[in-house]
This record gives sequence, C-alpha cells and structure tokens, in this order.
Amino acid sequence: MFNIYIEQMIARPIEEVFELLADHGAYSTFRGIKRSKLLEQGQSEKNGLGALRYLDLGIVNFDERITCFERPHRLDYKIERSAPLPFNHQLGSIKLEDADGHTKVTWVSKGTITIPLLGKLYFDKKFQTQGEKGFSSLLKQIERAESQ
Repeated sequence: MFNIYIEQMIARPIEEVFELLADHGAYSTFRGIKRSKLLEQGQSEKNGLGALRYLDLGIVNFDERITCFERPHRLDYKIERSAPLPFNHQLGSIKLEDADGHTKVTWVSKGTITIPLLGKLYFDKKFQTQGEKGFSSLLKQIERAESQ
C-alpha cells in the first residue's frame, strides 16, 4: 500500500492556493504534468463536486473524480481509472488551513497498485516516493506562481 502524506506551509493566501489546486484543466502548467483536462464539469461549478479530470504524468495517467469540494478548505478526489498501472485508490484529500495570510496544506493519498506481488513489493513503494516528491514540487510551484 502507498501512503503519501505531505504537510507544507505556502506563503500565499488560502483562496489563491485553493483556486490553483482546483483548476484541474490547468494542471499541465505544473512541471511533471504533461497534459491535463477537465473531462466532466462538477455539479455546482466547473471544477467542483463530481468533476472528472484527466492527468497525464508521462509514465502513468489518471482519471480522478472530485468527491469533496469545500471552498477554500478541502478538495478530495478518487482515482477511477489509471494506466498502465492499475490502482485501487482509497483516499485522495487536500486540506487547507489559513495561517496568518499563509496556507498550511495537508495532502494525503492512499491506495495500492494492484499488480500481484510486484505491486506491493515494488510499485507501491516507488509510487509513494515519487508521489511525495511530486506533490511537494507542485506545492512549491504554487507558492512561486504569479498572483491571480
């Protein structure tokens, strides 16, 4: 099982951080993400609850469904489809807290890569390591992005 946990402080207001994380169609502007697009709009707003996004990281791609959308404090998602590695995704959650004009971000992703034996022994650990680096890098890029 992979269990990615990142806690990071960003020197930006919570509303700006939330907007950058919620704009799924623009994820391809981040290093490490080759392509992104919004496949289905959310129920009450474009990137909101129920939205489905596609992310291509080069070696793996995902369709992720937004399962919780509480502006500007929480954004949860579930990987519904992945290729070429099959995932059983149990939790994806991004929580934001205001900290005197800065934002504390807690990002958690849990699941398992469902390739018998190799998934648990190799791919889960590798995905966890790469996921932690990738999430941390994305948050650093958000901190450095121009104000909206």
